[in-house]
Amino acid sequence: MQLIDSHCHLNFQGLADRLPEVLANMAANHVRQALAVSVSRQSFDEVLAIAQAHREIYASVGIHPDDPDTPEFSLDELLSHARHEKVVAIGETGLDYYWCKGDLGWQHRRFATHIEAGRLSRLPLIVHTREAADDTMAMLKSENAYSGVIHCFTEDVRVAKMALDLGFYISFSGIVTFKNAPLIQEAARYVPADRLLVETDAPFLAPVPKRGKSNEPAYVYHTAEFIAKLRGDSLENIAATTTANFYRLFDKVPPSA
Repeated sequence: MQLIDSHCHLNFQGLADRLPEVLANMAANHVRQALAVSVSRQSFDEVLAIAQAHREIYASVGIHPDDPDTPEFSLDELLSHARHEKVVAIGETGLDYYWCKGDLGWQHRRFATHIEAGRLSRLPLIVHTREAADDTMAMLKSENAYSGVIHCFTEDVRVAKMALDLGFYISFSGIVTFKNAPLIQEAARYVPADRLLVETDAPFLAPVPKRGKSNEPAYVYHTAEFIAKLRGDSLENIAATTTANFYRLFDKVPPSA
């Protein structure tokens, strides 16, 4: 059996300082590869260094939508970084109306730049959306997004259908295992098998039975196990399906031997 953590932050405190243990725990829990996701210029340098040092880790390039003052990547910079052999996605990018209020033109412009970078590089987008689902989907459509994933999906079936209609994949984090997440669980049953991904968003959002602890890629096992039960499927089949989906979407990543 093989699992892949499609979204984690290995450069964050609590993971970067114990990386050998984190990677060993991955292997012990059948997690063969992981995508370390950039949220800023500094974090891109950090996740790329981790990816270059470890064959099972890959990286994305992007700026998270939650900080108006963080230095931007230009379109040319995004495209240049996207050519690196270990950079397999654009993002984390998107819209966030929970943390950010007021005039959000800067956030929309940042998102549009990332969408264009994805389209020109032919790399998938890693999309963050919080309390902004309708505007997020509208921008992906109007800006002709190439492909991508709605990461850490926290919406309902209506939004899942919008994303699927745009050709996007949907990734579920440990939140789907929480008792207070019935709408997310309904969406996890609804998403077609060939569009389903699993992730940790580590070090955040550890799934049951690890809830309350610092999350890490090994714990994607528990999320996949929960989704299998939710869908009336086997863990082995969910692992095989989500792994195949990961390779189809992030097609720069060579399958793990």
